[in-house]
Amino acid sequence: MQNKHTEIAALGEFGLIDHLTEEVEIYNASTLLGIGDDGAVIDTFGKQMVVSTDMLVEGIHFDLMYMPLKHLGYKSVIVNLSDIYAMNAHPTQITVSIAISNRFSVEALDELYEGINIACKKYGVDLIGGDTTTSQSGLVMSITAIGEVADNQFVTRKGAKVNDLICVTGNLGAAYMGLLLLEREKKIFLETPGVQPDLENQAYVVERILKPEAKREMIQWFESNKVLPTAMIDISDGLSSEILHICKQSQTGCTIYEEKLPIHEQTRLNAEKFNIAATTAALNGGEDYELLFTADMADFEKLANCPLVSIIGHISSAEEGAFLITNGNNKVKLNAQGWNALKN
Repeated sequence: MQNKHTEIAALGEFGLIDHLTEEVEIYNASTLLGIGDDGAVIDTFGKQMVVSTDMLVEGIHFDLMYMPLKHLGYKSVIVNLSDIYAMNAHPTQITVSIAISNRFSVEALDELYEGINIACKKYGVDLIGGDTTTSQSGLVMSITAIGEVADNQFVTRKGAKVNDLICVTGNLGAAYMGLLLLEREKKIFLETPGVQPDLENQAYVVERILKPEAKREMIQWFESNKVLPTAMIDISDGLSSEILHICKQSQTGCTIYEEKLPIHEQTRLNAEKFNIAATTAALNGGEDYELLFTADMADFEKLANCPLVSIIGHISSAEEGAFLITNGNNKVKLNAQGWNALKN
């Protein structure tokens, strides 16, 4: 049976918008007016609004040889919600803009939007608008996420102070290992078409790159335990890059400990196969979408007993610099070696 392929031109721009958004649901009372007008209307109910935008470009941020469109739609929402959570806010609405070449059918975009809608439903976020246009070079997506936070409870990158704890959610480096596996299998396939991918027992690291999750539960934990981080950022470009962002903005240094870095066993096993130190993957891999935050020492007991968190170090003075203490007790200067979107 041949897959259906409906040309986008058959629907036209507005017909395509109607088609892609007919399954959209509203989950938040703050959404007064969604898709269908010149603009959406949001009531903040006296709270403060947080807005963040991310762009995903085919060939730069994703490869459709191994990234299913449904997963891409889901991930494109998650990476934006992660930025909102990193401000200690709750995401409530998103807008989605896409530029598409003529190789994409209506059915292909249905897959993309299926993933978008699943993410919106899971995280209780409303899709309220966006734009569609043509592209000469593949698929481009731009998503704006909007969130809300209680008055003066938002957290920035510049509040860290000397002796604060450095904490991270989840584990690090798994997404990078998943990416290396997929790139390896792509290379093999291109050299020997028809060869089936060898990803047995690799579900965890592959899912971390194809279908990450945002850390909503951490924000809920902060609220229920009355903990307000002093600084926070999400880990999209690698731990080393992100902690240096916090240090720069806060005008501090830091010390983190290799033995404290949370690394999944499947990440360690794959690092050995690729002849890469698991610590290197954790520091520089990126796309983990975990939360990196600093907290007052007074909150140590609460955080030490939180199953979502690992305490990996402390903030020091700017004069002391930013360092990793290795398992061999060596002091290594931290460098931002993670993802750089504008690097050749």
